[in-house]
Amino acid sequence: FGKVLLGLSGGIDSALVAYLAAEAIGPEHVLAVLMPYRTSSPASRADAEAVVADLGCPSELVDISAIVDGYFEDGRTDATSLRRGNFMARARMMVLYDHSVTWGGLVIGTGNKTETLIGYSTLFGDSASAFNPIGDLYKTQLVELARWLDVPESILTKKPSGDLWVGQTDEEELGFTYADV
Repeated sequence: FGKVLLGLSGGIDSALVAYLAAEAIGPEHVLAVLMPYRTSSPASRADAEAVVADLGCPSELVDISAIVDGYFEDGRTDATSLRRGNFMARARMMVLYDHSVTWGGLVIGTGNKTETLIGYSTLFGDSASAFNPIGDLYKTQLVELARWLDVPESILTKKPSGDLWVGQTDEEELGFTYADV
């Protein structure tokens, strides 16, 4: 394979992976797939679009609202935010693997070592990929690398979030900061 694709959320993990991939194989070989849900933060989408513009890589927008809502409207209305969030992560990975066929590239992962070690990852969701270039970096290390690669400041300074429900942040959900880990 000479091409890769990734889910670009507008967060630091996926932004860093996009910059690394573009540097390694050229931005024309990196497909950024933006997959918002109807309640996703417009600021996150704007940050993802800024990365695409900065790198000059191709991108596609796939709204996953119909996938997620279609599943949960059929008698599953009691689903918790966490359950819906995990389903969203898995829906996004289904979209990526489907796009990998038409793009002819490998799905590149965006999860970091800190998340893996504390179990803050969705099996068959954000943990599924062909390879993961930041998988051995702690969150604090990838922030340093992202800064060195000139990832936009708006991404570097915002609170980490899976953007799985309105107002959700990783550290609030976990009850501690990545720096503390």
